[in-house]
Amino acid sequence: MLDPVDRPLLFLDVDGTLLPVGGDVPSVAWDESWQTDANPLLARLSPAHGPRLLALSCELVWATAWMADANELVAPRLGLPQLPVAELGEVPAAEDPSWSLSAAGAALSWKTRALVDQAAGRPFAWLDDEINDADRAWVDAHHSGPALLHRVDARHGLTERDFTVVREWLRGLSSQP
Repeated sequence: MLDPVDRPLLFLDVDGTLLPVGGDVPSVAWDESWQTDANPLLARLSPAHGPRLLALSCELVWATAWMADANELVAPRLGLPQLPVAELGEVPAAEDPSWSLSAAGAALSWKTRALVDQAAGRPFAWLDDEINDADRAWVDAHHSGPALLHRVDARHGLTERDFTVVREWLRGLSSQP
């Protein structure tokens, strides 16, 4: 068994990843009420995701604009313990191009540099609905360890396919000498 310090990190987004935001979405303001119990979309969280995430052989870390609020509002609904929160810096304004949902040609995500810094060469997986080609290229050029940047479909959030991709990536790491 790997020492916890040697276990891969799994950086976990909330909106669009754990909390589906597509399809038949009630009208909700993306304002200060978004990250409160008043957000009706919190009912879309799947409690089954908590045990499935905990079963992965990695260290879970929030990588979300929810920051520490993820531990207060999301973790209990999923049955997760308090998780470390990635230091992402200041959340950009809504019109900032680093929020782009376009997979190709988008600006580097506001999270990418911070996650690579926090990983400090450790293997990491990043699950997010806003990962794009610029993020992948930057991680390839600036991260010395293995990394999986997996884009989740925001309309559905995490699915069995997403969990399979992560499990297979982790299995591949454990089979490396």
